[in-house]
Amino acid sequence: MALRIRTVVVVLLVTVVVIGLGCYGALRLLMPAALQPSPPQPVCVARADGEARLEPEQMANAATIAAVGMRRRLPVRAVQIALATAMQESHLRNLAGGDRDSIGLFQQRPSQGWGRPEQLADPRFAAGAFYGALVKLRGWQQMDMGDAAQAVQRSAFPDAYDQWVESSGVLARALYGAGDGAVACTVTAGSQPRGPAAVDALTAALRADWGEVGLTAGPAATELTVRPADAVAAWRYAYWIVSHAQEHGVEEVRVGGLVWQATAGRWSGPSAAPPPTTGASVVARLHRG
Repeated sequence: MALRIRTVVVVLLVTVVVIGLGCYGALRLLMPAALQPSPPQPVCVARADGEARLEPEQMANAATIAAVGMRRRLPVRAVQIALATAMQESHLRNLAGGDRDSIGLFQQRPSQGWGRPEQLADPRFAAGAFYGALVKLRGWQQMDMGDAAQAVQRSAFPDAYDQWVESSGVLARALYGAGDGAVACTVTAGSQPRGPAAVDALTAALRADWGEVGLTAGPAATELTVRPADAVAAWRYAYWIVSHAQEHGVEEVRVGGLVWQATAGRWSGPSAAPPPTTGASVVARLHRG
């Protein structure tokens, strides 16, 4: 009887050991994958006397709104008001619909004379329509920003724009070319255009937002060089390209001795990198085909 009990105990112990070894082996196989850091999530960060974080889609729309304002030679205050408005109305997303017949970034209504539906679905047209209405307001430069936005939009929630004034100010100052590396995005490769098609698409988008811009495609058809008039313009173009990197498959942007890389999501370079000077180039490298 004692022998039989000892045998059962030994069998149980062996079984426990085998199961334990099996679990340990399984954990050894699974743990490395579990412990690996998850891939970086797409995000854009603007820093200029504060910080604002957006998804790449939102940042691209913000950059287009800012570019349309700068192309019209409007002050940064106008862009800040426009961004605060779009942040409230659509969270900087180009919405296909909304309340009643509202459309787009600013939720403008064709029935109220803002434009045709297909026009208001174009972020550039929508931004231009907003600026056109803003500058017609007498004394808009002296108005509280939320009041100026409300005077244009005539919203049922007149105080809602105030909550976005601070973050829209960060975005506007950064996109206007404040500082080195003020706008950075972490983006991932997806189904964007590649090779020559990517360069063509980026060229078309730049000219749609900025008008006639000095652009040169690289010999390998995966680079695009922008030749700005001055250092501030260099950063404006650089930040616009970074903001649109997810959409257009941009891997790298170089300006003034600094380099932004899509996967790293930040600007880097020598600690004493020279600032861009008059005639400096902005070079964007895109995904190969």
